[in-house]
Amino acid sequence: PDVFWLNAANLIKFASNDTLLPLDDQISKDKVDLNNYPPQLVSLYTYNGKHYGMPKDFDTIGLWYNKALFDAAGVKYPDNTWTWDTVKQAAQKLTNPARGVWGIAAPLNDHLGFYNTIPQSGGYVISPDKKKSGFDQSAGITGLQYIYGLIQSKVSPSAQQMTDTPPVSMFESGKVAMMYAGSWQTLELAHNEYTKDKVDVAVLPQGKQRATVIHGLGNVISAGTKNAQAAWEFDKFLGSKDAADIQARTGTVIPAYNGTQSAWAKSLPQYHLQAYIDELPYAVPYPISKNTDAWVNAQDKVLGQVWTGSLTVEDGAKQLGQQINQMLAKE
Repeated sequence: PDVFWLNAANLIKFASNDTLLPLDDQISKDKVDLNNYPPQLVSLYTYNGKHYGMPKDFDTIGLWYNKALFDAAGVKYPDNTWTWDTVKQAAQKLTNPARGVWGIAAPLNDHLGFYNTIPQSGGYVISPDKKKSGFDQSAGITGLQYIYGLIQSKVSPSAQQMTDTPPVSMFESGKVAMMYAGSWQTLELAHNEYTKDKVDVAVLPQGKQRATVIHGLGNVISAGTKNAQAAWEFDKFLGSKDAADIQARTGTVIPAYNGTQSAWAKSLPQYHLQAYIDELPYAVPYPISKNTDAWVNAQDKVLGQVWTGSLTVEDGAKQLGQQINQMLAKE
């Protein structure tokens, strides 16, 4: 295809292999203002100083909660004052072994979990220059320990239980009172018979600082296109306010174009979806490098042992940091 979506995680891999058409000349010629998009998204589609994608949409992560379970336990709903400690305290009150209810599903997934908690600790997954892992630094270890601590303290199902039954399924059956979920999951929760009128969402709790990971899709052009000008005109439209307005009204994704996101937030008025947009000022770009897949595979393998208790958080973080540093050195 001439124009296609590209996941931010694959941008550097495609761009470094000359698969994509740089857009800088067209952006400059047509006076396209990249300030119309969140800067974190623009950076995700920039490689070696060149722009390769028109931001299409973005996602951030929120804390969903079951209002019925909170009311029954007499716990106040989450808001923007919540910290990691608040979450732990609330989860203890919400956990009810007799009824098979846990306070929270520990977010073991990278995108929903530690890609948020590590920057909340003041660290990074990989350094901005793509040369160093942050897993084995103190902030990385702290971000992982917060998540594992939820399992250790028995306010969350175990890793095995969440492998057998995904956290979202537990949330949709009233078995967990809180879970971390991406903005792309809102329609599923709105259409689920159990959760549609029992749940709501707040911004992520604060660690040492506020943070959420931001990710998105971009519309890119194949370097092999034989219709470069037509492809650019289409790509430019897809990055326009008009296209963003269309996306917003569907409620499917948060459009990237600034000023159009509120329509998405209002598409499901029963939920406080504005929480996802309120996180933009402190959002950190999704961690990527030239060969993201390689170190993500190592990450999943090592942390899988941490979550089950086969490795301590500190030992796992040190192993992982060493492995990723070796991989990044070869890129």
